[in-house]
Amino acid sequence: MAAAAVSTAASLTLPRRADRARGSSLRRRHCCVRPLAAASSSSSQPTATTSGDHSPSPRRQVLVAGAAAAAALVSRPTPAAFAEGTKGFLGVIDRKAGYSFVYPFGWQEVSVQGQDKVYKDVIEPLESVSINMIPTIKEDIRDLGPPDQVAEALVRKVLAPPTQKTKLIEAKQTEIDGRAYYTFEFTAQAPNYTRHALGTITIANGKFYTLATGANERRWDKMKERLHTIVDSFKIETKV
Repeated sequence: MAAAAVSTAASLTLPRRADRARGSSLRRRHCCVRPLAAASSSSSQPTATTSGDHSPSPRRQVLVAGAAAAAALVSRPTPAAFAEGTKGFLGVIDRKAGYSFVYPFGWQEVSVQGQDKVYKDVIEPLESVSINMIPTIKEDIRDLGPPDQVAEALVRKVLAPPTQKTKLIEAKQTEIDGRAYYTFEFTAQAPNYTRHALGTITIANGKFYTLATGANERRWDKMKERLHTIVDSFKIETKV
């Protein structure tokens, strides 16, 4: 492993996985979906035009504006739109923190110290998704090293306790809106269970973002498609 990647990962101070945190208090969170403002026409009746006047009517202007707005949504889907097209998911968008993602319907938000957001299944505690951010002077995730080296260090030093045996299964680079993300899959073996997990990391807004999700190994085949949907939905948003 490259010395730079190990040194960088060793300096990360991300809290441990949300599903191991104790004393978490449950609280429901209502995801706020910002509706597209509907265009409105003038209350006055349109006046008749002469045969030589080809200026568009107010009604036509409204229709054109509505079509343009719909086209914008198609070209850059919001988390709410992503969730709407993915049965069984809800969307989260945090423009202040600068990210968005979706999570399975029925998961509850829990408060975990050191984590920005955590959602989990209260019946299957190993099934969860967490978001964490730490400051960084780096500007691109690729500045830390190749995907496998960065993911390996992050899994061993941050995402799993030192008492668990970890295995990195896969790590790759993807791009969304021209920004590089590292996405990886790994397992963490404890004495009485094994957690099969996915993660995605990126750098933006002066922060190192980490999204981690997973499930008990015995439920991996049932949950893997949902967990991949969570990871694939994560993206950096424009901050307000």
